[in-house]
Amino acid sequence: MPEWNLKYADSRGEIHQQIAVANSERELRDRYSAQGFLIYSMKPRGEAAAAIGGRKKKLDLEKFLIFNQQFVTLIKAGLPILKSLDLLADRLTDPKLGPHVSGVRDEVRTGTVLSEAFAKQGVFPPIYVTTVLAGEKSGSLAEVLDRYISYQRLTLSVRKKVMVSLIYPTVLMVLVICLMVFLITFVVPNFAQLYNSMNAQLPEMTQILIAVGTTARGYILVMVAAVVGAVVAFRFWLRTDGGRTGWDRIKLRTPGIGEVWIKYQVAQFSRVLSTLLVGGIPLIQALETASQSLGSPLIEKALAAARKSVKEGQTLSSSLTATKIFPALSTDMIEVGESTGALPQMLNSVAEFFDEDVNTRIGATLALIEPAIMIFMGIFVAFVLLALYLPIFSLADSAGRPGGT
Repeated sequence: MPEWNLKYADSRGEIHQQIAVANSERELRDRYSAQGFLIYSMKPRGEAAAAIGGRKKKLDLEKFLIFNQQFVTLIKAGLPILKSLDLLADRLTDPKLGPHVSGVRDEVRTGTVLSEAFAKQGVFPPIYVTTVLAGEKSGSLAEVLDRYISYQRLTLSVRKKVMVSLIYPTVLMVLVICLMVFLITFVVPNFAQLYNSMNAQLPEMTQILIAVGTTARGYILVMVAAVVGAVVAFRFWLRTDGGRTGWDRIKLRTPGIGEVWIKYQVAQFSRVLSTLLVGGIPLIQALETASQSLGSPLIEKALAAARKSVKEGQTLSSSLTATKIFPALSTDMIEVGESTGALPQMLNSVAEFFDEDVNTRIGATLALIEPAIMIFMGIFVAFVLLALYLPIFSLADSAGRPGGT
């Protein structure tokens, strides 16, 4: 009989994973649903292994937001889910999203529940699948999806702010690097040929610059190949679990960057967890989905330890404090939310506070980086010009003296 990788939640909200045997997905779903279990996902063992080995595709989040807005509008208008999916699948022009929506429609047409149909596509965010599942269980799919749309809008807004603030310094750094390469590999070697033909006595700084320039020009292809190879190797390293965890540790320990990175992750985690809790998802299951939504192996491991502590009866705030990753202010605010019975609202406050803090710190850092880049570039260009033209001034001075040639 076929084997399935099954993930489900019991009546206490605890997540379980096991390998189950059944002739069909319908048989397995009916069996566990009859026992009162909430099925989170089920995949054939071969399909699960292929998903792990393959590269996960990503959706265009802005177009996915538009799809959800249209989907909710059709549901609120009273159209059945299958008819709504039919209308949207036939009108979507996005080559990435369209086939998956068509796949969801085909699954629903055969009797698969909506959340499982989305989960089977393997591209939709875990928080979205869990949100749809919560809407199905509560009978208020439109309201739950409305909350997800609000979350998605806010997330995209924060991400755009961060990306826009990084565009100018990134372009500036690229231009500076291109100018440096041009001066070193083209201008300096041409001056070197001029001085060799004149048999001029060169100052030490000019000799150093010419030596660097001629060497760089001779090995420019080797250096380009080395840079490309390093980038490719780095990308392959990031695809491994150890590489992604190691990169997260590097970011966390880098002065200045680490604090901003962890605060951004905490803001994302808090917003996702708040959205899930408001949607009626149990805390244990919400913690698992929130950790998967972050895409950080380091944070995911920390949240797995926190989730285990919560299962054992510890509070969420004390469990997060024990990870030694979450800032003290965030855990203090979460503790207040737990004690007052307003955890989702407090998590939203945590997300808003840290988002604002991240934006402020990035703005302040960029305000220092941009003039620093310009000052560095000015010093470098001044050094190159001085090193290249100083021998000319010396030769002109020698020629102007009595007895000079």
